Amino acid sequence: RSARDMVRRRGWAYPVAKRAFDVVFSLLLLPLLLVVGAVLLLLNPFLNPGPIFFVQPRMGRDCRAFNTVKFRSMRRLTTPRRRAQDPLELDRITLLGAILRKTRLDELPQILNVLRGDMSLIGPRPDCFHHARKFLRVVPGYRERHRVRPGISGLAQVTCGYAQGIDATVAKVDADLHYIRNASFAMDMRVFLRTIVTVLTLRGC
Repeated sequence: RSARDMVRRRGWAYPVAKRAFDVVFSLLLLPLLLVVGAVLLLLNPFLNPGPIFFVQPRMGRDCRAFNTVKFRSMRRLTTPRRRAQDPLELDRITLLGAILRKTRLDELPQILNVLRGDMSLIGPRPDCFHHARKFLRVVPGYRERHRVRPGISGLAQVTCGYAQGIDATVAKVDADLHYIRNASFAMDMRVFLRTIVTVLTLRGC
């Protein structure tokens, strides 16, 4: 069955429980967001000069664009240069940014996206909108992965890691569609716990 059919046939209990967990846990994380933001205000001028936040349009549910908010971990560019098939620009990651990425603290501001309803804690990771439009044309099933809210973390992230290029995106989409077709609160908790392990063992990228 397609991802669309599974989303339509799913009962009300799981979506309600998922949304409740998203909101409650995001509210619990707000104090941490404020503390990390205050620390970055002090450290950024020395270790990561420039704005604290990085805002980027990404592709969300039903392929609509929305703006994600992250703590900035890279040096700024006046114009984007990375294409959809290019690897991550490791040379642009600052010393402080590397720590933020290893601990996944750079993703923390996205709890604001969760509270707004743009994202969930667990779901397919949203791609840069410009790159996503290309993936829609060349990656089978890519449109289907947008039947649900995107997530801060997801099954593809804890099983495939960071996706670089078209081939890795194909594997990521396979994992995302498996998640959508088999989504349950139990699966969300498994992904959530694996994400916590990734954070505690500093295996972010």
